[in-house]
Amino acid sequence: MPTTVFDQFTRRTADVTAQLASLGLPLTAPTPPPADLNPADPWASNYAVPVDRSTLAWCTAVTMLANHHHTGIDRQVLVADALLRELGVRGLAQLHSDLHHGAPVDFRFTRCPYCSGIGEDPTQPDCSEVGCAAWLEFAGHDHVCPVCHGDDYQPQWFAEEQMTELEELLADAIVEREERASLRYRIRARFYRRTVRS
Repeated sequence: MPTTVFDQFTRRTADVTAQLASLGLPLTAPTPPPADLNPADPWASNYAVPVDRSTLAWCTAVTMLANHHHTGIDRQVLVADALLRELGVRGLAQLHSDLHHGAPVDFRFTRCPYCSGIGEDPTQPDCSEVGCAAWLEFAGHDHVCPVCHGDDYQPQWFAEEQMTELEELLADAIVEREERASLRYRIRARFYRRTVRS
């Protein structure tokens, strides 16, 4: 059981790297073969960026893919390599959205897979270690999570706030409907009077 929030990140990385070692997979992804340079092919790419499979981002990506597809991580290694090679750490947000059938993910209600809802980049030193001023906590600076962009994961608080907003919208809709109903009644009454006179 982790003693602090940040212990879970080192444990996640250690678990995945141990599985890679037991499967005999290297911790650095091999560079892909060079693609044919064809300007007419819009899908051609030559990403030769080396991928470190012991980073938290890669371990998070392969864990998300393996959990979603109910497979071992060995089946998702190449997909995680491609994701990190092409989109980097920010690709985890796109992956999270894709795994939710393309729907946008609201990280206020869904725990961020990278930072586990703390809102800071777990690979960077936190504000207390660096000695940031207290007011910078609310100003948005370099420590925010690149996936959820520092969204505050508090589903209980945001759910209550959202229910209040929905109640206000519902009350406004009821008032507006009553106004429209009375307007329809007046219009109908005028047309009725005209037809009776003629």
